[in-house]
Amino acid sequence: MKTPAAENLGLSARYAFRELRGGLKGFRIFVACLILGVAAIAGVGTLASSINEGLRANGKVILGADIDVRLTARPATDEQLNWLEQQGTVSSLIVMRAMVHAPAVDMRLLGELKSVDDAYPLYGNLTIRSAEGVHIGSPNEFLRYDQLAHGALVEQLLLDRLGLDIGADLIIGDQRFYISGVIEREPDKASQGMALGPRVIISDAAMKDTGLIQPGSLLKYHYRVKLKEDLSIEDFRELAAAEQTDAGWRITDSNNGAPGIKRFVDRVAMFLTLVGLTALVVGGVGVGNAVRSYLDGKTETIATLKCLGASSGFIFRIHYFQVLVLALVGSTIGVVLGVGGAYVASQFLAQALPVPAVVTLQVAPILLAVAFGLLTATLFAIWPLARARETSAAALFRDFAGQKKWPKPFFQFMTALSFILLIGLAIGTFNEKFFAVAFVLAALVVFAVLYLVGVAVQAVAKRAPRSRMPILRLAVANLHRPGAATASVVLSMGLGLTLFVTVALIEGNLREQVQDQLPENAPAFFFIDIQNDQLAEFKSVTSSIDGVSDINHVPNLRGRVVSVNGVPASEVKISSDVKWVLRGDRGLTYSREIPVNATIVDGQWWPEDYSGPPLISLSEDAALGMGIGVGDTMTINVMGREITATIASLRKIDWSTLAINFVIVFDHHTLAAAPHSHLATAKAEDSSERDLFRTVTSSFPNISVVRMKEALQTVSKILEQLSSAVTATASVTLISGILVLAGAFAAGHRKRVYDSVVLKVLGATRKDIFRIFILEYALLGFVTSLIAAGTGWLAAYIVITDVLEANWINLPFTVLGTIAVSVSITILFGLFGSWKALGEKPAPVLRSE
Repeated sequence: MKTPAAENLGLSARYAFRELRGGLKGFRIFVACLILGVAAIAGVGTLASSINEGLRANGKVILGADIDVRLTARPATDEQLNWLEQQGTVSSLIVMRAMVHAPAVDMRLLGELKSVDDAYPLYGNLTIRSAEGVHIGSPNEFLRYDQLAHGALVEQLLLDRLGLDIGADLIIGDQRFYISGVIEREPDKASQGMALGPRVIISDAAMKDTGLIQPGSLLKYHYRVKLKEDLSIEDFRELAAAEQTDAGWRITDSNNGAPGIKRFVDRVAMFLTLVGLTALVVGGVGVGNAVRSYLDGKTETIATLKCLGASSGFIFRIHYFQVLVLALVGSTIGVVLGVGGAYVASQFLAQALPVPAVVTLQVAPILLAVAFGLLTATLFAIWPLARARETSAAALFRDFAGQKKWPKPFFQFMTALSFILLIGLAIGTFNEKFFAVAFVLAALVVFAVLYLVGVAVQAVAKRAPRSRMPILRLAVANLHRPGAATASVVLSMGLGLTLFVTVALIEGNLREQVQDQLPENAPAFFFIDIQNDQLAEFKSVTSSIDGVSDINHVPNLRGRVVSVNGVPASEVKISSDVKWVLRGDRGLTYSREIPVNATIVDGQWWPEDYSGPPLISLSEDAALGMGIGVGDTMTINVMGREITATIASLRKIDWSTLAINFVIVFDHHTLAAAPHSHLATAKAEDSSERDLFRTVTSSFPNISVVRMKEALQTVSKILEQLSSAVTATASVTLISGILVLAGAFAAGHRKRVYDSVVLKVLGATRKDIFRIFILEYALLGFVTSLIAAGTGWLAAYIVITDVLEANWINLPFTVLGTIAVSVSITILFGLFGSWKALGEKPAPVLRSE
């Protein structure tokens, strides 16, 4: 037997569905706003989850093993290698950067060199294109020694840059090679990190013949382990922690074979999801407008139901059921479009991903997107629904839109609860809590500012002196009349434009500094792996070239932070922006003097003849991120030896100059005797760059040369790709704002018709009314764009100067373009929504009133 409450709910649902049979008139913008926001969140979440699932499922292939043990600048000892072999099958690799010389064309370029043994790859297969066709499997037959030269596999990029083909000769270090094939797909490439040049794969025997393995050279030794069947990854880690405490190696396992890619995917997904949520909240304004507009058209029906005895709760339930049904419909369509969009995006990303881009239905991001959609709809619908519930029948018959009565405390509480749940869900579902909280707070501040600006515009318009120009007077009056869309337009368009301006200014500043500002001050070349016995000759050769200046060199070592103040590095509480300091190997140097472009901000530099206990100078940013300072200690593993050093000073480093700087600098006494190489930079006039490059690469085959212009172009290309993705996502917010704008004008259509008719009766022509509307929309768009441009400029300025600590570059055309776009869009949609009102005949409208 049904209870009265169940019967009431059932009756409310029946009435709700009966009214929905009449179509979605009044709710189209409502549904469109939800579709857009939910699609963005579902699409980003589905794509990110699918990529991460692919990374997990293919972890062994991506890493090339169950376990990867890495050492920098030194190989494993025989004892360590024997221990690894006891745990399973071992494959050893050496990875480094080296100059590749093509004698046929007398050209050189920087390549990513990798030597492999006969067991490589332990998992997965190389895809190789040779003169005989495509080969999938082991590369051994392509790396054999043949006719006084070793075989080498190269990427197509190397052939394109050097103008070579399969079979051509290469010289790497002291050894000649022949190109035996082209690498079509390298399964473990993603685990090797960022590449500055095309890949070259050679045998381990060939690597020894190159002469590149020298003390202090920047080589990474990888020992890949395919574990025995009875040994798990967790067991291996426990054994290593217990039996190899002094190994000083870095262990990566197949559970996260490409940590860099996963971090990047997670962070980009988090940012884009938050942008999608912003678009959804902007759309929430449209939801509120749509509900108010719908109720405005239902005033007579609601008043009639109340006169016939319907309770306020019954009225509320009818329309809340409609909101929920339409929210579910919009969210469902949004999920379908989002998953479809993720599939399309995966096809474009297929070549850039280390795993097949297989998009599957991911329950978590879909449920999250639907939850965001329903909460947003509830948050923005409760208030107008509650006001309709509390308004008397007599007031509804008179004019619902003019009522300003607040709903009862229960509905105020429900609105606040929906808001808290929405914010809590946004923050609670992301790992980077600080970033999520900062983003949400910034969005709330901008939201509040824009709302207050909208209210202020209405207040100023209401109190402004009456113009003698009738058209201007009427346009200003329209900004503050009852039911005006001023606040909604400023809020919806303003938030989207603010985000758009912020992204555009940040991207523009980074692009300008990378492409135009940095090259003016940056060195022309970085020189890597200069041996101690080569340093004097290197300085002599480079300084003798006309147009070459500012030759700067420093010792270069690699080390890994083991602990801070005795706390293991993995347990140190550290801010997210400097986590990289404790992640893996870091560049180290030693110096008697304060490095160039660095300023001591705390403590003192050691004397030039210092010979006491180990001391270091740490960058100020790293110290702040770890919460440490002068007097604290850091233990650093250098070449297998753990050195505990006291922080003697903190330095502020100007990284923008691209001069040689290190986060950690040791005193001269501690590391001078350690095997190491040198790193150098040099500036060169445009006419001298070619001579400098050819002279160094021909005189010192082991020295790797990084041309800064090419490196900056690589960085610039990455920035452009990221900017395009972020700008496209920010555009979703702008589109959502435009939908809300259209909805706001549509909601005021009845008022526009009435105003137009009254003006016509009073003698105004259609042209006069048209000009009034244009002026009103232009004023509204101009104010909105000014606020959005100013807020976006401030947000971008803070990010560039405080977060990225870079110089600010004004980009006035970006701001002016925003203003022009805002005014144009507002006028266009305003006139589109009002055009029909201009053509209404007075008699029918006045009779209906």
